[in-house]
Amino acid sequence: MATTTTKKRTTKRKAPRKNLVIVESPAKAKTIEKYLGRSYKVMASKGHVRDLPKSKMGVDIDNDYQPHYISIRGKGDTIKELRSAAKKAKKIYLAADPDREGESIAWHLSHILDLDPKANNRVVFNEITKDAVKESFKHPRGIDMDLVDAQQARRVLDRLVGYSISPLLWQKVKKGLSAGRVQSIALWLIIQREKEIAKFKPEEYWSIDSEFKKGRSKFAASFYGISGKKTNLPNNEAVQKVLKKIDQKADFDITKVIKRQRKRQPQPPFTTSTLQQVANQKLGFRTRRTMMAAQQLYEGINIGKEGSQGLITYMRTDSTRIAAIAKHEASTFLHEKYGAEYAATKPIKGKLPEGAQDAHEAIRPTSVFRTPASLKKYLNKDQFKLYQLIWSRFVASQMTPAIMDTMTVTIDQNGVTFRANGSKMKFEGFLKIYNDTKEKDNILPDLASGDKVKMVKTNPDQHFTQPPARYSEASLIKALEENGVGRPSTYSPTLETIQRRYYVKLVGRRFEPTELGEIVNDIIVEYFPDIVNIDFTANFEGDLDQIEEGKENWIKVVDTFYKPFSKEVESATKNMEKVQIKDEPAGFNCEICGAPMVIKMGRYGKFYACSRFPDCRNTKAIVKEIGVICPKCHKGQVIERKSKKNRVFYGCSRFPDCDFVSWDKPVGRNCPKDGHFLVEKKIKGGIQVVCPNGDYEEAPQK
Repeated sequence: MATTTTKKRTTKRKAPRKNLVIVESPAKAKTIEKYLGRSYKVMASKGHVRDLPKSKMGVDIDNDYQPHYISIRGKGDTIKELRSAAKKAKKIYLAADPDREGESIAWHLSHILDLDPKANNRVVFNEITKDAVKESFKHPRGIDMDLVDAQQARRVLDRLVGYSISPLLWQKVKKGLSAGRVQSIALWLIIQREKEIAKFKPEEYWSIDSEFKKGRSKFAASFYGISGKKTNLPNNEAVQKVLKKIDQKADFDITKVIKRQRKRQPQPPFTTSTLQQVANQKLGFRTRRTMMAAQQLYEGINIGKEGSQGLITYMRTDSTRIAAIAKHEASTFLHEKYGAEYAATKPIKGKLPEGAQDAHEAIRPTSVFRTPASLKKYLNKDQFKLYQLIWSRFVASQMTPAIMDTMTVTIDQNGVTFRANGSKMKFEGFLKIYNDTKEKDNILPDLASGDKVKMVKTNPDQHFTQPPARYSEASLIKALEENGVGRPSTYSPTLETIQRRYYVKLVGRRFEPTELGEIVNDIIVEYFPDIVNIDFTANFEGDLDQIEEGKENWIKVVDTFYKPFSKEVESATKNMEKVQIKDEPAGFNCEICGAPMVIKMGRYGKFYACSRFPDCRNTKAIVKEIGVICPKCHKGQVIERKSKKNRVFYGCSRFPDCDFVSWDKPVGRNCPKDGHFLVEKKIKGGIQVVCPNGDYEEAPQK
């Protein structure tokens, strides 16, 4: 009898379908995937996937300003990969940043992946920590179309403005120019400040600083007034009248001593604007550098055994609000580390700028127990400096005030009044963590009303009032914020744009307008006054907030702006005359054809060109010699150059034969210790000659 055998059929089990999560950046994707586990696949859209076309307006003005979005060039492979992964996914979550722009990115992703925007597939988190991310996936929601509409209104209006005015500037001035709402206000502010400086007339005034002593103790005091009333000293004649009243051999009377306690409150934690300002002032960081380091700290850094962790909360915010759990953690940390007397029972509440959205918390560390010292080995220099700044400012905001003992002493003789102010730290409070001033103790001797003191010496000094300072990046951002122009995400690109277009230049970390910037500003002020009307622009930001809150229709807001604006465009097109930027004679001839060379205005500033252009295309960069022989080849001259980002550096005139470069200005002398060439470093209030190797420095000069 034949026997038969049966083979067992083996089937491959299909791998379980994973949930797909889409974020904006690859760095964030890696961090979040570790938190969510094997059942999730996290991919990055690498920013926006759709936008308005660059080649045309892309807004249908006759059809309720409907935007025509297209896939961004270069994003084809990313979109293909996302669509492929979406088809295989069990469920799709859109986890772009928690702001208008992030909501807009999520909405565009829902379109390219054919998702229902109302479906619960949108997750948001303010910090990239395991607990925050996992908690957010318990509460998915639909896409918030009010947020999307607010972002869409901004994008459409900026396109209408930019693509209406920019072609006019191309036709009437020169190619490559542009205009926009926020950048036009920024340029206008810089030029207004320059006009104030030009009009400024210095006024003379004097001071009299004196030294007194009681017994062996000496102390400083300054002239206050006559007969107890505050008196100004406009000139030397007024000073001499005061000095004639004084008998330096006779005693002065202490007529009043006021002792008080002064409390100094900590500042609230950082918003985007205040972080950019303080990082510029304390660290010397440009706005772009600050935001780049902040983005990295937010998205996640590998910190050893804990793996990749988001170290700060979302860095685009105009709120000073702090979550209750973060306050509790800070209180616990302060009690453990410094004692109960340093932990505030009611931490300081920051005042929101007018029009602030308050959508997110302030910028703070995700865990206060991750001290800067504990993370230093995992962070690069910029990340560490910025994290230390954010951490210390946040911790300080949860601490008790500093307490100072102050003393004000009034000193009189023959109707002439001097005053001395003293202070002594009684309790450090928040200053133990974050000291934002260089305030030092000024201790006066033990003085009482009725005491007699002697004048040791007196020093009259002439002064002149100073013009208002040009804007730095920090002060310009502050001015934009105070005027309600722009939002946290717009400041950095705005400052970059006006420099890239060569409307302004940074000189000694201060903005100066260029000739081109003044020409563009004059045109916009004359033909498009609303664009540089601060109130008008601030009101539009308020309208965007109303759209976000569902209280206003975005089409209506855009239409209200565009109808009068379009008439201004028509008028400018008809009436604006072509602006001739005249070439300046260079003072020498072209070495190729012998024709006179001229100075032309280019995209990155002025340059030499042959007057026979386009028949002769000879051009040369305008270089500035600093009077120093190249320390490397000892043949060429050191000249001032500019990088592509318009930053000044120094190089050899014999480049490319000699590749010497230096960010700092060489002074033509060598270090007496190691022979390295010395350079000038800009410091607060002046310059200092130092050795780049760090072994030698000279006294600072004003």
